[in-house]
Amino acid sequence: MTDTLRPATAADVEAVAAVWYAGWGDGHLGHVPDELVAVRTKETFWSRAAERVADTTVAVVGDEVAGFVMVTGDEVEQVYVSRDHRGSGVAGTLLSEAERQVKANGHSEAWLAVAAGNARARRFYERSGWSDGEPSITPPPWETVRFRCRVIGTSSRSDAEDSPALGVYGGCIGSEWS
Repeated sequence: MTDTLRPATAADVEAVAAVWYAGWGDGHLGHVPDELVAVRTKETFWSRAAERVADTTVAVVGDEVAGFVMVTGDEVEQVYVSRDHRGSGVAGTLLSEAERQVKANGHSEAWLAVAAGNARARRFYERSGWSDGEPSITPPPWETVRFRCRVIGTSSRSDAEDSPALGVYGGCIGSEWS
């Protein structure tokens, strides 16, 4: 259960970077070229987290950052949850918040990219109402799948009970995507 969603601050950079680094490894190692793994060093996650504070929303459980989402325009760029909080509803709460932000940014459709081999993430997005779109090639060449969702005013997810208390009212109508 997520206690709080809030905009990230500079004080969150260490925690966001640690969650991002571990989660990126879990979702990408074995699914992307070795050349990409070589440039995604631990240091790059810390520098990227520091550069992206303004785009980041964190989920806090107790006194720790349990996960985060980064949204720019209509793209949900990053969604990561710490290993200790996976399966707790944090990811659904973060995704609802990302959908809300996309709608607040003036867009009726959201998108995100997932490493083609990241079956766990793909199942999560499908269960959350996102449509598993066409494969695409992301530079440097590695296969991703582009998921899409038409954002609505209220969440359609089964884990949405976490969201109303937090003021998170996003949602996705994957089945109506044309």
